[in-house]
Amino acid sequence: MNRLVCLALLTAAVAAPAAAMDQSLVRQFEKLDPQTRLEQRCDTEAMWKINADQTSFKPDKVIAYTFADPIVENDQIRAPGAVFRSKGEWYKLKFKCSTGPDHIEVLSFKYKIGDLIPREEWDAHYLYP
Repeated sequence: MNRLVCLALLTAAVAAPAAAMDQSLVRQFEKLDPQTRLEQRCDTEAMWKINADQTSFKPDKVIAYTFADPIVENDQIRAPGAVFRSKGEWYKLKFKCSTGPDHIEVLSFKYKIGDLIPREEWDAHYLYP
């Protein structure tokens, strides 16, 4: 499955609450290969956590690989070069996410929001409005 399809899946996931992921979303995640599932599940968790913790942000997209490739080890991903979009603006993001072996259940998640990414840098990093 290509990254654009995965981003569409991730966008659809925003509406689902973190504590009660609906079964259709679980089925969609299960269609992904294990590494993509880990990344997409943790991207989804990032949106849910930021939305719940930071009332000024309303993320609708997370990309784990914009400024640096994610580091995957077993059931864990560290994304030091991630970004998220909120209200039409992009922000830097770092996160660390651990899941169960199925890469569906998130066991731990930590994140740090970085700086706003200036619009003049968007094209160089394939970001869009």
